[in-house]
Formats: sequence, C-alpha cells, structure tokens
Amino acid sequence: MTDTTTAPPAKSIAKSIDRLLRPRSIAIVGASATLGALGSNVLANLERQGFAGDIHLINPKRPLIGSRQALGAIDELPVGVDVAVLAIPRAAVLDSIRALAARGAGSAIIFSAGFAEGGSEGLAEQREIALIADAHGMVIEGPNCLGLVNYIDMIPLTFVETPSAPLGDRQGVAIVSQSGAMAAVLAGTLFSRGIGVSYSISTGNEAASGVEDYIEYLIADARTKVIAMIVEQFRQPQRFLSLANKARAAGKPIVLLHPGKSSAARESAATHTGAMAGDYALMRVKVERAGVLVADTLEELGDTTDIIATCGVVPAGGAAVLTESGAFKALTLDLCEQVGLPLPAIGDADAPALREALPAFVPVSNPVDLTAQPLVDPGLYRRALAALLDDDRFGSVVFAIIQTDPATCALKFLPIIEAIRTLKPRKPVIFAGMDDGAPVPPDYIAALRALNVPYFPTPDRVFRAMARLGQFAVRDTEVSTPTAVTLALPGAGVVPEYRAKELLAPVGIPFPAAKLARTVAEAQAIAAGLGYPVVLKAQSPALSHKSDAGGVIVGIGDDEALAEAWAKMEASIAAHCPGLTLDGILVEAMGARGLELIIGAKNDPEWGPVILAGFGGVQAEILQDVRLLPADLTRRAIIGELHALKSGALLRGYRGSPALDVGAVADIVLALGAVLQAGPAIREIDLNPVVVYPGGQGAMALDALMLIG
Repeated sequence: MTDTTTAPPAKSIAKSIDRLLRPRSIAIVGASATLGALGSNVLANLERQGFAGDIHLINPKRPLIGSRQALGAIDELPVGVDVAVLAIPRAAVLDSIRALAARGAGSAIIFSAGFAEGGSEGLAEQREIALIADAHGMVIEGPNCLGLVNYIDMIPLTFVETPSAPLGDRQGVAIVSQSGAMAAVLAGTLFSRGIGVSYSISTGNEAASGVEDYIEYLIADARTKVIAMIVEQFRQPQRFLSLANKARAAGKPIVLLHPGKSSAARESAATHTGAMAGDYALMRVKVERAGVLVADTLEELGDTTDIIATCGVVPAGGAAVLTESGAFKALTLDLCEQVGLPLPAIGDADAPALREALPAFVPVSNPVDLTAQPLVDPGLYRRALAALLDDDRFGSVVFAIIQTDPATCALKFLPIIEAIRTLKPRKPVIFAGMDDGAPVPPDYIAALRALNVPYFPTPDRVFRAMARLGQFAVRDTEVSTPTAVTLALPGAGVVPEYRAKELLAPVGIPFPAAKLARTVAEAQAIAAGLGYPVVLKAQSPALSHKSDAGGVIVGIGDDEALAEAWAKMEASIAAHCPGLTLDGILVEAMGARGLELIIGAKNDPEWGPVILAGFGGVQAEILQDVRLLPADLTRRAIIGELHALKSGALLRGYRGSPALDVGAVADIVLALGAVLQAGPAIREIDLNPVVVYPGGQGAMALDALMLIG
C-alpha cells in the first residue's frame, strides 16, 4: 500500500516529465553485477531492449560492471542526466537526491521503501526529497515504486523483467498506478489480449510527483488513447477533477479502479449525511461526474479498458446478442437485467430485415437464437449481423458462440470473421465464447482483434463490462445554473434547528411554521397563534440528535398538555445532559403525515459539495436506501436519481397510493446544491425527515441541522 500522508506539489510539472518518460541519458545509482540485484535488473532490461542513449553506472566499489565502466560517485556524472534510477538502500537516498540535484539531473526514480509509510523519520526524509525536487525543478517518481516502462520507445526503467512489447505505430493504453504490482498485472492482462500500452507508470508514495502530473502529461500525449488508473488515494482531488474534465473534452477516456470501497466512512459530529457520505462513495460521485469510468474489480478494469481500446469508441445504447442456444438466451435475459445492460426487444413486425435474414423456424427476438443452423448455413452469421448493424435500436452487437473444439471453431470463426471484414461495422462488435477453456486456435482470436473486435472467454464478463460502459456513455453532463445565494453564517460549529431554518427558509426550503420560546407562557401563546396540535423541540448546539435525549414531543393538543410536555422535556434533558442550558424550545405546527425522506448536503474539504437523498427519516442509516448526487445536477436529472432509489416505486404510487410530488423534493435538492456551491464554509446540512406529499401538494422539511467550518 502506498503512503497517504504527504502530497506532491500542486503546480504542474508536465513539461519536465518528458525527461523522465523519454530520456536520452540514464544513470543507475547502485548498479550491480550481482544477478537479481535491482540495479543489475534495470541494466539488463535496458540492454535487452536496446536502449540507444547514454547509460552511466554508479558503484563506489566496482569500477567495472560487466563490460561497462562504472563511476565511483554521483559527483562524477556529466551535468544534466535526464533520469537517475536509485537502486540503493533508503539510508543513502536523501544524500543521493541532493547530489543529483547539484549535477542538474532532470528526474529520479526511487525504488526504496520505508519513507512516509515507515514512520516519522522516513516521513521527514520524504518531505525533504519533495523540497529538493521543487527547488531544482526535478521530477521524482516514488519512493516505494516499481518505476516505469515507456513502450513507445521501449525504455524500461524498472527492476521487473520487461517483455518486449513495443507499441509500434498504434495508439495505446497508458497505465498510471500507485501500486507497481497492479500496474504490472494490468499490463500483462492487456498484452495477453494484443492491446498496446504506451506507458506503465508506478507512482508509489508520490513524494514529488503524483498521478495528477502524469494524467496531465498523458492527456496531451498523441500516442495514448485510453488511461487506466489504479489509485488508492487522490492527493490533489480538485486538480484531478479538472484534468478528468479536460480528458473527457479531449475524447480520452479514463478508467479507474479505486480500492477502499469497504472502508469506514468519516466520523461526523452532527449529521446523518456526514456519516453516510463515506469517502469512497463521495469520491466516486465526483469523479464520475467529471467523466471517469469507475470499475469495481481488477477484471472489470481490464475488460472495460479492452473494449474501449479495441473498439475505439465507448459502446452506447442497447446491445443485440447473437447466440446458438435457447437456454443461454434465457440466461442472457436474466443476467443483463441484473447488471443493467439494455437488450431492446424486437419481433417480426418491427425488424423486417432480420426476419428476412433468419430461417422461418427461428423467431425474431433479442437475444437471437440462431440454433445450430449456421453449421449448415454459415452465411446466416453475416445476414443476421448485417440486419442488426443497420438497426438504430442497437448500439453494439455481441456474438455469444459455442466453440467446443478446433474443428467446430473453424466452421464458426471463419464465416464470422469474413462477415465482419466485409461489413466493416461502425458499431462495436464483441465476440464471447460460451465455453471457457475450449481450445480456440489463437489465429482466430488475433484475426478478430485485427478487425477491432474484442474476444472474451465468457459472455458474463462482456455483459458486465458493456453495462458499465453503457451507463458511462449516456451519463448526464448537463449542469444546473443556480440562483446566487448569500447566507449570513454564524461561527464554526453546530447550528441548531431553529437557527438553521431561519437561514435556509429564504432560499426556498419549506418548513412548518414555528417560533422559539423560552418560557411555558411564551410557548402557549405561540401555540395559540399556530393552532394546536403542536410539536416541542429542545434547541441547543449540543443537541445534534435531540430525540435521543427526549428533546422532541409531538401531538400536543392544548395548553395543559403543553405545560406537561415542557416540564417532561426539561427533566429529560437535565437527566441526559446535566448542566446543559438550552437556547429555548421550538414550538412548531404539526406537519401532515407523508412519506419520510432524508435530504442532506456535505462540503468535503477535498472533493467539494455533494447532496444525499433517500428514504428513511430517523431510520435512514438502517435502511441505507440513499443516493449521493453531484451538487450541480439539473432538476430533471435529480428527479431521475430519486426514481432510481431502491424504493423509488413508493414515489410513483404503490398499490393504489397516489404518486408523490417528486418535483418538490427535487426543488429542495436544487436549493441545497445552490447553498453549498455558494457557501464553502458550510460543512454539512441535514434535512431529516423531509415529508413528501401527493402530486401537487409539495414537500416539507420537518427538521434541519447545519455544521459550519
């Protein structure tokens, strides 16, 4: 695991990175003749790949390493070496970096571990490395990394044995990973599928360069088509979001795997929202909004990257499936519904071209079960594919084919390959074998990939990857333009309900009529003006969850009941919170019953504002039926997100109940988004519960809490 305690400088170093990634001169500090030593492996990699630039070896004890002369110290290096690879113990690293800076080295790669992840001494040294790099304009990769490989020029700056896999004249996938091991694994996955890699970069602890620096460089790199990332922590979240938007505008997809989904959410002193909007969920909402495709597993990272890189586009819309089994047709319908891959339904009446292409005994449907007929009529593959490619309802076509043995493969692959070659599809076509492990001749797979058709050993992986890609392709990128909001915020800390409502009501958030009372007599006079029944709520910044201390009493019907409730509440508060002085007790009109939601807002100091909306009221943390939303969604998009809740059917009317006023809920979410975007000092807002009524009758927030600073 990489260190998470330090961050590289925020300023851009993209121009300087070129010396690291495409060096003309390399120094190996700690060069060795010992087989298996890190310095020995780096030199062997460079020699095996035929690096044509200057290689300088540093070893104070061995003047000759193999047939190459070695220098005794860094001070003997020529001035301005592009990159120095440090294959030395941690104790010698800091002095070596100082010496390299003095010799004008452009960059350095530090393999050694034990810096910030190893304790206070290592952390101090890592910070010193960052200061030196900043002062001298050096790019430093690592420490605690596996180095990098430039597959464009075949320059391996790593101690891991590097396969000869030059990119050639293609565009490729750039890998940027904080984990060097995972970078190597992903590169191996892509190579096994014939996919070119432009760069594989392991950033490690990121003392003086981070994933953001490399992403900035790669967006401008003409040889990189797709960027695949494995990141445990973004150290410059806002910069990454800006770069992700830039990559999206440039048509350069970023696919991300981010471990840490199961980590505990950050503690929140006040609100349900803070506890429920955990780090991973918040990160995911923000990066997806910026145009990043987030994979859930390493396999999915490889599969989605494969499809984008091979097909050249991100598949969008529904898929058509061509298969050879009625049972598998049913399985496909089940799985695609589960993973969310649309399979547009078709029939004889609305698909005349496909009807004409198929034998009379094969029904028109999606998936299409071709049966075993192509074994005697191999042209059926081409006719069916042509009809599906011409149908605008399908954004892609998947072949799910039984392979069995080489003889059967020849009967199937050859006509399919020929059909694709002659039809020249403009839509993505993906091939999936139904029998994983079947002995498929590799020439057939290579021929498919040469036609930009990805090959997968199982359809399940295709459907999962296609579902993720489809959701990515149709993502709503429209941004709301909120009315300017100005709030006179109090100082840092919890803002109690009565004060929070005073601040939020003017921006359009509806609350029941209420007034703060400090005596029973005041409360009775307020209740008379509001009309019974009323609610009493204890008010203090120290009572974030006042119902836990007996600070909420509902259904009070007259003056006598109010006096009794007042006394009961004061006694309960005194028992639960000895010495607490209340600001007063809020007297509020009883709201009508309705469906209870929670709507909250969080302004994360690193990622910025998000909105949480879902079901549950006081049970919100138990039900966990919530969605995190970007704070700049449009009203239409918010309504769509609310309907996508697991219990969304309750909003649309369930078993005879009326459809509810979802638009009014969306208006509250819009208002909170405007407040958060205008008020970065607001850390959290909780509206819980928000009661929503039947269509046209609106929604109302019964409680409110804010956290400032």
